[in-house]
Amino acid sequence: MADKWKHTALLVIDMQKDFIHEDGLIRVDGGKSIVPSVMKAVEVARHRGILVVWVVREHDPLGRDVELFRRHLYSDGKVGPTSKGCVGAELVDGLVIREGDYKLVKTRFSAFFATHLHSFLHSAGITSLVIIGVQTPNCIRQSVFDAVALDYQPVTVIIDATAAATPDIHAAKYQAKQYHHEVLYPSMAPTGQGIHFGKYSWNNKNDPCFEANTGY
Repeated sequence: MADKWKHTALLVIDMQKDFIHEDGLIRVDGGKSIVPSVMKAVEVARHRGILVVWVVREHDPLGRDVELFRRHLYSDGKVGPTSKGCVGAELVDGLVIREGDYKLVKTRFSAFFATHLHSFLHSAGITSLVIIGVQTPNCIRQSVFDAVALDYQPVTVIIDATAAATPDIHAAKYQAKQYHHEVLYPSMAPTGQGIHFGKYSWNNKNDPCFEANTGY
């Protein structure tokens, strides 16, 4: 099964406590609701032998590597969002980096901007991407734009494993059809519901990506 998926990677973006927890410093309101779907997507990826890449923000405690518009959050001795070594930079409970996974630190919206992600994926033979996490109009969108520009194909976003501040903002980014990527809706699966890595659903036998002997 691993050979079938050896050219695919799952990018899990910014599923950290400062973005997801109720008391997170820059909480994304819709983030908490997608944690079960993100966990399921990671489970499916691992079962299929898909490379899991954890993309996280870990900032200098003084905010020297943060966007200018956020730098005030690190001033006057404040512990800014996702500061390296702080609790807010940790993954939310239930999400764990395991042996064989890869962790990538970014300091901007896109997972590709000023990082070695593209060279790492290229050296690993990755040509297609599945993207999940937060938040839709910022880090998800920018990462998708860059992935498309770098000729990853297909680039798939799992809509029930991504989130924004509000459902309307989340939905609008997909309805705009700006990405040139696949958007997969569990509610539209012909049979049942599930986390998607194919045209329909991981538990739909009509999906060419479905593994009949395992249910994945």
